[in-house]
Order: sequence, then C-alpha cells, then structure tokens
Amino acid sequence: MVDKFLKFLVYEKRFSRHTSLAYEKDLNQFFSFLKVQFQFHTEQGVAHIHLRAWVVSLLEAQLNPISVNRKIACLKSYFKFLNARGLLVKNPASRIRPLKTEKKLPSFLRLSETTSLLDHIEYDNSFSGKRDQLVIELLYASGIRLSELINLKEEDVNTYDGTLKVLGKRNKERLVPINEFLIEMIQSYLRAYKSTGESKAYLLLTDKRKQMYPMFVYRLVQKYLGQITTLKKRSPHVLRHTFATHMLDRGAELNAVKELLGHTSLAATQVYTHNSMEKLKKTFDQAHPKA
Repeated sequence: MVDKFLKFLVYEKRFSRHTSLAYEKDLNQFFSFLKVQFQFHTEQGVAHIHLRAWVVSLLEAQLNPISVNRKIACLKSYFKFLNARGLLVKNPASRIRPLKTEKKLPSFLRLSETTSLLDHIEYDNSFSGKRDQLVIELLYASGIRLSELINLKEEDVNTYDGTLKVLGKRNKERLVPINEFLIEMIQSYLRAYKSTGESKAYLLLTDKRKQMYPMFVYRLVQKYLGQITTLKKRSPHVLRHTFATHMLDRGAELNAVKELLGHTSLAATQVYTHNSMEKLKKTFDQAHPKA
C-alpha cells in the first residue's frame, strides 16, 4: 500500500518528488521499527501504542523535534489514506500529536545590509558574474523559493507584462511581478549566455552550462551574504524572508504578500508580521523620553 500512497501524494496531492522521497524513507524506517520491535510485517494490527513507541525511540536517538514532527505528519497522512479507503477500521494515528517546538523568527537582512548587497557589491561582467547578480536580485525582488528559482525557464519571463511565471509547491503556478530593472538584468544575462551559441531549457545555469542545483545556489548566496551580514544563517531562504519582511514593513497587505510568496494559508505568512529591528529602533527613538 505504500506505493499507492506515494502515487497518491505525487499525482493527486501534487507533492514534490523531494517530499515524496522523504515520506517513503520515513515509512520504510517506521515499518523496519515495527518488524524488529513488534514482529509486524504490515500495517494491520498497528495501534496508537506502537506509533507512540516509535516516536519515543526517535527522541531517545536525539532526533530534533522538527524532524520528529515531519515523521508524525507522514504517519498521520498514511493512516488517514488507508482509513479513508476502508483498508483500516480504525486510524491508529488520529491521537498522535506533534511535539512542541521552539518558535524562531525568520532571519532577514536589515535595510542597510540589503542596500550593501544590491548596490555596493561589484560583480564582474562575465557570464558567471551576471548570473550571480541575477540570482541575488531574483531571490530578493520576487521572494521565490530555491526550488522555484532553479526550475525557471526563459519562457517563464514575460518582459511585456513584467511578470514571472513560477511553478510552486504541489505544481501550483502563480505570476510574480518583476520591475524594469530586473527585466533588463535578465535580458543582459541572456545575451551573455546566448553569445556562446548555446540554448538551454532552464534560465539559470552553472558555469558548465547545466541546470543549477540546490547546493550550487546555497554556496553562491552564502558567498555574497558573507560579505555584508553577520547573520549565522545565510541561505537563499533568508532573501525570501527579507522580501516578505520588507514588503510588510512598507505597508503591503498581508494577503497580497501571501499570494506573492505562494503560501496556501495566511498563517504561514503571519510569521513575517514581526517588527524589524529598524522599525523597533525608530519607534524607540521617537517615543522614549530617554532616547
């Protein structure tokens, strides 16, 4: 039944290949545990106590709560799938609750750091220099995810309307507006790599003219963020967080930011409604009598 469940995730729930592989790994790990500890070879007979025993074993192995919660979500989804199709009389995962985790505010760049990143770093005029600058600008100016960035195609850029067609989570498409400066940067980059006579399916390429991959983008972003910030976290997602934070700080409607980010629920966007340090300092300086 695991194979049918995984196909359900990909073709009906439209989960990404990465997520479906993670779920497959979690289920294989769970059934290996059942086999060793309880001599179960299928999901028949599995009860709440067995699921709870697995969660306890994960915690004893010092797996962090966020990872444990992902595995719990996998089991809840799997047993709900079986129960809905009449393959199990009772859902053993219905009473399993996620663990409490420490809520961390998203890391983001201050306005001064963003200015340094976009205006003060000098990129060389080569193909790689133009590409690196475009990656940084795209992540900050559009707020797109890493996976969305590396899957962009030239045809997704509409220079006439000033929009970017993005394929988001669960294969949901959305249009993201881009400004004239970014359009010109994209066109300049395209001229640089088309001058070699090559034509590729994907917009952003490595130095070897292959599609970008996640670790390539991570290293690229870390290289440039390391020049302008002391933040410990310097991932591509920091630029997405920065996009959302700056949009909301400048008065953008929460629902509009939700649509731009491709969030399915408003709750995911509300994490960005925290005040930035600049805003807090400004309020303090203006209102506190001892400032």
